[in-house]
Amino acid sequence: MIALSVFVFFCSLLDDLLNTVQQEQQQELPISLEAIVLTIFLSIIIIMTVFGNLLVMVALCKDRHLRKKTNYFIVSLAFADLLVALLVMPFAAIELTTGQWRYGEIFCLVRTSLDVLLTTASILHLCCIALDRYYAICCQPLVYRHKMTPVRVAVMLSGCWLIPTFISFLPIMQSWNAIGIEDIERRALAGGSNDTSCVFLVNRPYALICSAVAFYVPLALMVLAYQRIYVTAMTHVRQIETLQRAGSAPVTGVAPLITLSRMRVETKAAKTLAIIMGCFCLCWAPFFITNVVDPFIHYSVPWQLWTAWLWLGYINSGLNPFLYAFLNRAFRRAFLLILCCGDERYARQGSCSYGHTHRVCSAASVNGTSMGLR
Repeated sequence: MIALSVFVFFCSLLDDLLNTVQQEQQQELPISLEAIVLTIFLSIIIIMTVFGNLLVMVALCKDRHLRKKTNYFIVSLAFADLLVALLVMPFAAIELTTGQWRYGEIFCLVRTSLDVLLTTASILHLCCIALDRYYAICCQPLVYRHKMTPVRVAVMLSGCWLIPTFISFLPIMQSWNAIGIEDIERRALAGGSNDTSCVFLVNRPYALICSAVAFYVPLALMVLAYQRIYVTAMTHVRQIETLQRAGSAPVTGVAPLITLSRMRVETKAAKTLAIIMGCFCLCWAPFFITNVVDPFIHYSVPWQLWTAWLWLGYINSGLNPFLYAFLNRAFRRAFLLILCCGDERYARQGSCSYGHTHRVCSAASVNGTSMGLR
């Protein structure tokens, strides 16, 4: 019922988008091919983002095998990305396709605050997932259990949602971002008013602080975590190769199988995280580099470039669910079960079906979260 209500709400927003575009074009010019293509393209991005993140949330609710510590971060991330698709992207799409903002000055500030809040929350979730994986892969199991207690997970999740409020609603609703650049903001609104434009300019302090909290600090932590994960994974790869070259007979005994299985799981997790981080950097780096540079070059970056970088960042909210689907066997199995209405043929395709290593898969997940990003 919740998913149906969200879908109906989204369909109404999409219908408003299409109707607004049509009315605007009827008032001025015939509908252009460019406007039609742009509307379809943006609609596809929004639909795929909503669908993918809803699928992740439903999968985690229905599949008990996915209820690991890491996946609490993943479901919270999916919720943040879902809100981006429902509360931010449709209004940005309407403004882009019509060239006007029709919802007033106050809602412009609210929409902008939601944009900063939710996209920052999404990025901070990715950072927490990286730190969780670092402790799970690079530390001993007992160290991980000590570090990632339920209380600490709850504190990290709370931080992912609370920290962004200090760079979104608090300063934006108080117009702290515009201190010192009021004249520039008025010139940007020349020829219209806030009823027809939703311009968001930031001064240098806000640009630096916001970009540091929302991107550069999380990026630094993710790079450090992934660097250690990569080193550990490569060490395990060499150990696996050594074990495989040790003799032609298969490895026997439970302990060697557990070690080998865990090494393979951690190596796959490292590769998955590397791809996720690569997509994250590709999507958000252009926007935050421009965000820092623009106030120092007298706000001369064209709005078309700003729009392109912003939507590239939005696309990141739709990429993560599909990265999980294609790179994670456990999520792929859960998605297939949902999409195929619980067909038992997929239920039998367990995520731990490795032949003779099947018995030790639970031991391979010794840190309690290895399945989360495998």
